[in-house]
Amino acid sequence: MLNPRRKIQALPENRWRRWWVVVLFAIAMAWVESAAVVYLRTVVGRIEPHQTKPLPVSDALSRAELVREAATLIMLFAVGWLAGQTWRSRLGYSLIAFGLWDIFYYLFLKLICGWPHSLLDWDVLFLLPLPWWGPVLAPTLIAALMVLGGTLLSQFDRVDQPLWPSRRSVALNLGGVALALYVFMADAIHVMGGGREAVRNVLPAWFNWPLFLCAFLMMSAPVWRMAARIWKRRQADSLSNAPANCGG
Repeated sequence: MLNPRRKIQALPENRWRRWWVVVLFAIAMAWVESAAVVYLRTVVGRIEPHQTKPLPVSDALSRAELVREAATLIMLFAVGWLAGQTWRSRLGYSLIAFGLWDIFYYLFLKLICGWPHSLLDWDVLFLLPLPWWGPVLAPTLIAALMVLGGTLLSQFDRVDQPLWPSRRSVALNLGGVALALYVFMADAIHVMGGGREAVRNVLPAWFNWPLFLCAFLMMSAPVWRMAARIWKRRQADSLSNAPANCGG
């Protein structure tokens, strides 16, 4: 009887086909997301979010928006779980789906309603647990990094040759994530003492690019570590497969 582990290893090389399916899913979902956001912002007169009273005008809409954001994350990670064969490749496909969804979300918003006008336009990125504010360029950079890291993880991880960054690079990444979250939520954190309405109505005027770029470099550590391991693996494979040099 065929061992299930060996069966997984014996599967044909269809990782790039899986990659393209995840890409198509993420792009389609980005269109649905951007269309829904345009509908909601049109109803409340908030096509451009950086204006007075930027968040949903009613508690019912706020709750619906929070649930929609949570449901979006569940769907993105669900497609990654279905596409991958190991927990590492599943994480990789989830990162690809999330990153491409975010990038195409802004592209489709531009096509549908003409916003954002530039990559430096402010946007409300998420509402959980506090409103995240940042220029469109900031989440787009993170999304591109997620696509790159997810592609490496999903395409080069093997059951018999696991691909995973070092503990140090993972620790750097988590520190960068925490730092980026602080940058995005800094304005909301600073006005928390003023109560719920102060948080809802905060409008940032300055983005801490130096701190964000530091966080971005920290977040990129696992990507460079995995790329180095893939390079070393390929070098070792090429040497092991090279024909022996026979002397005369």
